[in-house]
Amino acid sequence: MLTLPEEHRKLFQEPFGDLHRNINEILPLLEDQIVYSVGDVVTHNLQRKGITPDVAIIDGFTMRAPCSKQPSLRGNCIRVKNPAGSLTEDLIDAVNKAIASPPATIIVDGEEDLAVIPVVMAAPQGAIVLYGQPHKGVVFRRVTPEAKLVARQFLERFTHAAI
Repeated sequence: MLTLPEEHRKLFQEPFGDLHRNINEILPLLEDQIVYSVGDVVTHNLQRKGITPDVAIIDGFTMRAPCSKQPSLRGNCIRVKNPAGSLTEDLIDAVNKAIASPPATIIVDGEEDLAVIPVVMAAPQGAIVLYGQPHKGVVFRRVTPEAKLVARQFLERFTHAAI
């Protein structure tokens, strides 16, 4: 299991992509694109607008409170455990499997917030990754070589922890 040390958590408070106030601002950018979503509210809001992500990662919570906006599940449903502030091998494996064989929904028992890192690393060039930025909006990240490099640099901040 990879754990994010406390001293590096501030790095993840800044958007890893372009911040938009709401999902409506990015809808025109999503047409005919591969889209991955991380978070219940982002996934729910996409589905409300008629866009079902190729892969969605949800945990049933928003800002650590139960989420009332339950997205519908699509495709293969993969359940994994992933504690807060960490990335388990199970979550990383589930991301790789889901991206290799969409559509899929990954349901996380724990927290899915950091899943954007393995998603960007595994996603094909040009794909779009969306996730919520609490109290600010939606982050739009197009997968590019630079995005993959930054994701790898983020991952290098994690430490290995025994389960």
